[in-house]
Amino acid sequence: MADKAAARAAGARYLEAFRAAGATEVDADILQPAEALLDLYGEDIRARAYVTSDPLRGEMMLRPDFTVPVVQAHMAHGADPARYCYLGEVFRKQDHRGPRVAEYFQAGFEVFDRADPEAADAEVFALFTDLLAPLAPIATIGDISLLRDAVAGLNTLESRKAALQRHIWRPRRFHALLERYAGQVPVPASRAALLSGPETSDALWIGLRDPEEMQDRITALRADAAAAPLSAEDVAGIDALIAIKAPAPQALAALQALTTRLPAIAQGVSRLHRRLAAMQARGVDLDAVTFDASLGRATMEYYDGFVFTLTAANPALPPLATGGRYDALTRVLGQGRSIPAVGGVIRPGVIADLEAMA
Repeated sequence: MADKAAARAAGARYLEAFRAAGATEVDADILQPAEALLDLYGEDIRARAYVTSDPLRGEMMLRPDFTVPVVQAHMAHGADPARYCYLGEVFRKQDHRGPRVAEYFQAGFEVFDRADPEAADAEVFALFTDLLAPLAPIATIGDISLLRDAVAGLNTLESRKAALQRHIWRPRRFHALLERYAGQVPVPASRAALLSGPETSDALWIGLRDPEEMQDRITALRADAAAAPLSAEDVAGIDALIAIKAPAPQALAALQALTTRLPAIAQGVSRLHRRLAAMQARGVDLDAVTFDASLGRATMEYYDGFVFTLTAANPALPPLATGGRYDALTRVLGQGRSIPAVGGVIRPGVIADLEAMA
């Protein structure tokens, strides 16, 4: 594993390239307030964050990434177009020994711009692929918004759609819910007894929830049980969408064909078409880029659209670079204001390792 000096030197090269692309260098405190920020990360990062307690500031955490604090700072001072870059260490617990380390450098680039989101996606992706071209990375892209739109378009209860949306980043739980809503798995005996029992029962009022909360939950479960199952066609359409993984032009054709079964994804597919055209205009070889509809479902939950990853040929190594679009995050942190935003990070320590082995 590269020492800090080598990782910092590699990161400095990328930081300079980001400055040349018009970004302003920024920094973020190593200690971040935990209460508000932890909910914005995915389960994986929340479980690996180093959390501590400060006598004056309350619960704090060691910075697990830069994007959230950078967005927070940007939205606190307005939502005008801007570009930022940074280089620094992030901290994440690891549960096994290997190439992944608990403390490593990130060099990042973030773009806040309303003008043309798909062009901004293409610019960021092309910049990262150009910078890492000497390492011949394997490029994969995706788009979380397609699955979100497909779920939003289902003909079922809003509560079911909300549950599926929450679990998009938990693929196994998502699929289990999809099967249950389609009537493909039996209702557990304990729930069946609850649903068929009386409206209220003193035996039910246990735990910290008050009777009104518990009765509301029972009412919601009964409404869910009485709802019609998801159609086989809808479930098959969702499964077909999740399964798409092919070179970008072929994936686009498959998605365009799938809009007849999932019309709710049509606008997202049109955005993908424009994004790929913008990438091609910047010299990206689309045949060398894989589109994976499930990419990003096990990483940061704040990504809500375009996502990408650039990996080395050695699958044991962490990704060389990752990134994506996080428009919803700017709405959450903007307190009524928002702006389209996309960015990515490079791991210079992994780059330094590969360069040392070359």
